[in-house]
Formats: sequence, C-alpha cells, structure tokens
Amino acid sequence: MTNRTALIVGAGLGLSAALARRFAADGIRVALAARSVDKLRVLEAETGARAFACDATDPVSVNGLFEDVAGELGDPEIVVYNASGRVRGPLIDLDPLAVEASLAVTAFGAFLVSQAAARRMVPRASGVILLTGASASVKGFAGSAPFAMGKFALRGLAQSMARELAPLGVHVAHIVIDGAIQPPGHAIDPARPDSRLAPEAIAETYSQLARQPKSAWSWEIELRPWVERF
Repeated sequence: MTNRTALIVGAGLGLSAALARRFAADGIRVALAARSVDKLRVLEAETGARAFACDATDPVSVNGLFEDVAGELGDPEIVVYNASGRVRGPLIDLDPLAVEASLAVTAFGAFLVSQAAARRMVPRASGVILLTGASASVKGFAGSAPFAMGKFALRGLAQSMARELAPLGVHVAHIVIDGAIQPPGHAIDPARPDSRLAPEAIAETYSQLARQPKSAWSWEIELRPWVERF
C-alpha cells in the first residue's frame, strides 16, 4: 500500500477523517475533496493530507480535481465517494428542486467521480473505487424518499461498474453502512456502547477492501453494529 494515493470525495470530519487517518497509517498519500476545505485544515495537519475544493456534481470541477490531485500527489489508486444529499419530509410536501439537488450529490456526483477515476485506472489495469452506501441503499424508509432514490441509484452504479470494470483490473465495491455512525466529539452512550458504528472500525474495512487479492474481491459488504436489527 505504501506510496499509493487515495482520494476521498465528500470529505468531512466523521468517516472521511477516520479513512484519512487509516490510509495515512498505511503509508498512503491522501487527498481530501469537499465543497469547502476550511473545515479540513486540522485534519490536513494531522494526517499530512492535501485538501482540494470540488463540486462533485460539476463535470468540469471533477475533472479538474483529478488533474490537480495527479499533479500534486500522483494519480489516485484508491477513490472513495462519501458525498450524499438528504431531504426529509412527506412525499407530497417535498420541494422538487431540493430533491433534484439531493440526487445530484448522491448519485450523479458518484457517477462523475467514478467515471473520472475509471478513465485513469483502466489503462493501467489497476485501482480501487469504493462507494459509501447506507441502510437506504436497500431499504426505503417513510419520509426519506430522496435519500433512498439516491442510494438505490448509487448501489446500481456500483454493481454495474463492478461487473464492467473487474475484468479490466479495477476493483469496485459498495459498502452498506446499515446503522448510525458515532459522531465525532459525542460521548458514547454507556448504556448502549455498541449502538453506533465506530468510524475507525468502518475505516478498517475500507482498508481491507483496498487490499483484497483479485482472486477474492467483494463487490458489496454490509456493516452494522451487532445490536442493529437486519
């Protein structure tokens, strides 16, 4: 894993921060991409990562991101898409424009980032693309139709890409995060210490996926606390 580059799109201070720390511990150069990079300055200093501003829903911005990362850190061999949009509310009350924006972040942005990554990975017949899903990837909940729409689309994208790109040497995997992630800075409930997924534990699985041998690739994996119902 040493001397490889990982790009995390939709970076924040939760799961993405845990991923950045885990990849850095593996000796991987880390690039963080977000609409606003100011929130990432402390994480940059901690991990040696480099932050890049990017709108994942804009093809020009995404292509520029990959060019900038390649120029400073080298072409990313590992690309993680963590960005998602969420709009809640009764179906009849949802704002169509807000729903459109949510789908653009969760699904269309994932397509743009995956396409840009694949264009660089396929010629060298290697690379890993990891897409972060959710319970809503496989279960649509009341009052959360836009999130389910986007995550269902993300899962379909991952499955299609895995079938198309695996024979070309590119590993694609979709990770279903089936449960709530422990927020940074929040105390763990002593009465239910395992009720939320630890970001560091999730990051360990991403690291394992990035290192899977070709003879035993996973295209999808579900993660949930042992107390979470299926």
